[in-house]
Amino acid sequence: MAVTAMLAVQLSNALSVSVIEHVGAAGAAWLRMCFGVVFLWMIARPSVRSLRLMDLPALLALGAVTGFMTTFLLAAVGRIPLGTAVAIEFLGPLTVAGLMSKHRRALVWPLLALIGVVLLTEPWHGNIDLSGVGFALLAGTCWGLYNVLTQHVGNRFSGISGLSLTIPIAALVTIPVGLPQVFGGDFTWWVLLAAAGIALITPVIAFGLEMLALRRMTHTAFGTLLSIEPAFGILIGLLVLAQTPTLVQLVGIALVILAGAAAQRGGTRTADPDSAETPSTAKEPA
Repeated sequence: MAVTAMLAVQLSNALSVSVIEHVGAAGAAWLRMCFGVVFLWMIARPSVRSLRLMDLPALLALGAVTGFMTTFLLAAVGRIPLGTAVAIEFLGPLTVAGLMSKHRRALVWPLLALIGVVLLTEPWHGNIDLSGVGFALLAGTCWGLYNVLTQHVGNRFSGISGLSLTIPIAALVTIPVGLPQVFGGDFTWWVLLAAAGIALITPVIAFGLEMLALRRMTHTAFGTLLSIEPAFGILIGLLVLAQTPTLVQLVGIALVILAGAAAQRGGTRTADPDSAETPSTAKEPA
């Protein structure tokens, strides 16, 4: 589920580039989330009655983090190659995996990944897009928080019901940046169709699979598995956007992947007392 989700996320990011050209990164992200709400509510209408007051802070936080994670990443993808943006963004969950490890030496892996990112951006050429790098770092911060909050919310709500609650929040919190770009850009009707198709991939399929995967895995196990996502970014960028990496950049992405794989190896989660799943299901390997 996690691997399929990673491929889906990178494909949707690549397909979003043409939408970004017409309505901007924030506009593209907002449209994706709006259509995501429609699809999710068709599949799993949220049960408002099941909400508890103690659930609201995590739901609101996850919704906000999800919205800005998507917005910041698309802003980065509009400025720098997809594989580079994903590698920089990956520093976020990798750092979370290191911080949550029982061994402090695990923090050396984010530093190794940082070296890989430097090779990817090739700053010695003098043409690095600092705003693109900055947006990718902000997306990475949101991504790290997203992983922690998704597991927490996934413990409380069965299936994708939590997702059907958080994506509307994501759409709401990004209205101030998304809506002006949609109506202020070069809007055409095909953009709506494209955004709807992309929304079916991400957030509906991808985020749903991530939430289900995180119910069965530790933070560190999921963070380790995420080590291959930058490679997916390079691959999808090459196949869909014709973004060919240099040899130095390939070495950089290899370092990022190595850092992610070595950061931590986790096990299967034990049952959470507040989990909506049965103990036997929660203990199954991912």
